Amino acid sequence: MHSPHDPYVRVRGAREHNLQDVNVDIPRDTLTVFTGVSGSGKSSLAFGTIYAEAQRRYFESVAPYARRLIHQVGAPAVGEITGLPPAVSLEQRRSAPGARSSVGTVTTLSNSLRMLFSRAGEYPAGAERLDSDAFSPNTAAGACPECHGLGRIHRTDEELLVPDPSLSIREGAIAAWPGAWQGKNLRDVLDTLGYDVDRPWRELAAKDREWILFTDEQPVVTVHPVRDAGRIQRPYQGTYMSARRYVLHTFADTKSRTLRAKAERFLTSVPCPVCGGSRLRPEAMAVTFAGRTIAELAALPLSALAEVLAGAGAGGEETARVLTGDLLARIGTVTELGLGYLSLDRTAPTLSSGELQRLRLATQLRSGLFGVVYVLDEPSAGLHPADTESLLGVLGRLKEAGNSVFVVEHQMDVVRRADWLVDVGPLAGEHGGRVLHSGPPEGLAEVPESATRRFLFPSEDEPEPVRETRTPSGWIRLSGVERHNVRGVDAAFPLGVFTAVTGVSGSGKSTLVGQVLAGVLADREAGEEAAGAGEQFCAAVSGLEAVDRLVQVDQKPIGRTPRSNLATYTGLFDTVRKLFARTETARERGYTAGRFSFNVSGGRCETCQGEGFVSVELLFLPSTYAPCPDCHGARYNPETLEVTLRGLTVAQVLDLTVESAADFFSGTPAAERALTTLLDVGLGYLRLGQPATELSGGEAQRIKLASELQRTRRGHTLYLLDEPTTGLHPADVEVLMRQLHGLVDAHNTVVVVEHDMAVVAGADHVIDLGPGGGDRGGRIVATGTPQEVTRSAESRTAPYLAKALGS
Repeated sequence: MHSPHDPYVRVRGAREHNLQDVNVDIPRDTLTVFTGVSGSGKSSLAFGTIYAEAQRRYFESVAPYARRLIHQVGAPAVGEITGLPPAVSLEQRRSAPGARSSVGTVTTLSNSLRMLFSRAGEYPAGAERLDSDAFSPNTAAGACPECHGLGRIHRTDEELLVPDPSLSIREGAIAAWPGAWQGKNLRDVLDTLGYDVDRPWRELAAKDREWILFTDEQPVVTVHPVRDAGRIQRPYQGTYMSARRYVLHTFADTKSRTLRAKAERFLTSVPCPVCGGSRLRPEAMAVTFAGRTIAELAALPLSALAEVLAGAGAGGEETARVLTGDLLARIGTVTELGLGYLSLDRTAPTLSSGELQRLRLATQLRSGLFGVVYVLDEPSAGLHPADTESLLGVLGRLKEAGNSVFVVEHQMDVVRRADWLVDVGPLAGEHGGRVLHSGPPEGLAEVPESATRRFLFPSEDEPEPVRETRTPSGWIRLSGVERHNVRGVDAAFPLGVFTAVTGVSGSGKSTLVGQVLAGVLADREAGEEAAGAGEQFCAAVSGLEAVDRLVQVDQKPIGRTPRSNLATYTGLFDTVRKLFARTETARERGYTAGRFSFNVSGGRCETCQGEGFVSVELLFLPSTYAPCPDCHGARYNPETLEVTLRGLTVAQVLDLTVESAADFFSGTPAAERALTTLLDVGLGYLRLGQPATELSGGEAQRIKLASELQRTRRGHTLYLLDEPTTGLHPADVEVLMRQLHGLVDAHNTVVVVEHDMAVVAGADHVIDLGPGGGDRGGRIVATGTPQEVTRSAESRTAPYLAKALGS
């Protein structure tokens, strides 16, 4: 029996996921780091066991009715945990923020600023005091009625819609209209309405041109199409839609990126003429604080906003002092994490992933809790080494305030600063799940089976092999790049080599690579001339002719629902279903490959619709999920499960790990190819049926890369990857880098946005942006080989790269 003052969190018999009956003791009031290769079980221990149990205990103290309103995780598979305080989880969130989300909404600073204007603002004489909602562009009370709180409106004109007025409507004068049948339908409707579709556009009457392009009417007429030889075309009811209406409707509602990009070509975005871009009603804009409107304060960099608030709150009334004091304290945490250059009205979609994560972290760290366990999921992911140092300072303050900080981490600089280290492994999946070391970091030096050991204590006897720098076969040159904070930049990307693009968070890396370079190449592939997502952001482009294909591999999820999984995304499941359909039992019963899909009726369990689980309503408790009572999680009906392939049912095959499946499908070329590439990118521990919703961003990116690697490659391919090492242990990084360098050796080009200095040190060419983030960045401060970049006095990357090179 442990003392009630026992200073340790003691875990006994942890069996969550792949944990093998783990026992471990972790001291409280420390910075404890959990390490191990991807899939080793470290997150299962930190989040799936320790945090989940803390959350379960907290919910037991909450009124049953209130529990229904809170999302809960199930009870973890663990024997006992003692000495466990309340816990706060800071997991990575990979969902894309909406257009109305901003720095102010992510940090909740906007709420405090609105309250300041509501309670302490300077109102015009006779004006009624407004509620705080009236200062929000995201509420009906505050949003400008013209632009609905967006600040900009989209317009079009005749020149955009009809670029060549010498053409007739039948010849395609209205370029904004869709092609194929839908465009022909609109032309036939116009013809039926009595408009001349064969006369050159410029010869039509002005009032006719105005109606055709801009009318809001939608007349319905009976169309008698002209008969083509050999085709019967019956009369039909056709509805007219003006060019403007079609473009605005497509831009607002389409789910297709291609259609949206095409519609955008015919629109201009201008500040709302009613609110001037402030997004607010006139009543809210009439209120000021320190002589400025709320829109003017929201547009200031946070560091400048803090100066204004500090000066205005010092001699003001008590209400103003309290509210400005709260705002200043909240802003202080954000600026400490290096984000003082951001403004509250900066929209979230324009932020880098590193900026977003630090904003969310700053919000949580401001809570001022004492005596709790903070469980963080790779807080250094997406951070430049310079940003990681400020992060470590904040985590240290959190610990000094009387909290325990448990961090799942791969960054060795963070691991070295830990008070306590829990190393899980030795490998992934069924080959991991054991605690190899729990103690001070230096003790790991005595654990030879640890995959972390050689990276934490690099041996001077085994110097890193020096890769010979490749010579570029050509260059893609972008001149006068203008996008976000990248202003007037000329950038050159070498072909046939491995290029790393570096810089602090917010310096413009993802903008230059993921938007401009990728957009330019996508435009070329789509056959659009200087009008798509990339070329409108730069003055001139050269060198594209040397590239045959573009492959952009990002960290977006491979699926939004549990029905999408590793096997379905890679196409492996198509092969599996065909193999089952060829078995003797399946042929006798007349089962086709479709019988073995859990997404359609026939072979699936209809009780759970192929989900494998059902929702259980518990009245005053929250709904929970339980294995399906009929198929017990197998997803298929009993008849389908009677068909076996080499002794396994289709459900059992989906439960295999990639590693086990590679042995099982040995000798089946179509399956072997997919499985081998998944093994090559270090994903042997994942199950074939692992739902897409359970995969990390790094895993999703590697699955996409594996899908690309199994294809037959033709011509010179340019691969663009955004932080491919995010979420990877250094041992996994080595595996991934072998694949990427292999692509270059096969005469392709690889460009990565990267913060891992070990990866950058192994690149042939480096482009470093900066020197800072936001307005202080957006310039190329150094370019050349890694050794050449280390000599740049202006580059914030240089000293960290020099350390990685051992110079």
